[in-house]
Amino acid sequence: MAKYSGLDTTPLFQPQVANFPQGMVVSVPLFTSWLAEGTTGEKIHRVLAEHYKDSTFVTVMPRGVQADLLERGVFLRPDTLQNTNRMELFVFDNDQDGKVMLSARLDNLGKGASGAAVQNLNLALGLDETTGL
Repeated sequence: MAKYSGLDTTPLFQPQVANFPQGMVVSVPLFTSWLAEGTTGEKIHRVLAEHYKDSTFVTVMPRGVQADLLERGVFLRPDTLQNTNRMELFVFDNDQDGKVMLSARLDNLGKGASGAAVQNLNLALGLDETTGL
């Protein structure tokens, strides 16, 4: 990830594994000191929201824990998007401490390689992106 992000140090990659048939949450913790000066959680969220605003399958969720999206106020349920080709992106930040947690929730069997293959084939053939998904 450092190669493509231009960071001097590699971020921590933190997949979460538990006892459920499908679904996953992948989180990347970052320090804002690693990023361009003035980068905040709010700015990261705004850039992601703008980039994915017209996306059929990717939704940028409201920012932070104040958005009340956590199961029992503590964690993201990995199996929420089960049997879909959707992905939800989350930004949890503490600008005072210079920390940002980027998380993605997806069904690894739906949005995984097979779903991506069908989606890309649809685009390559000029079909609606959602065909067969």
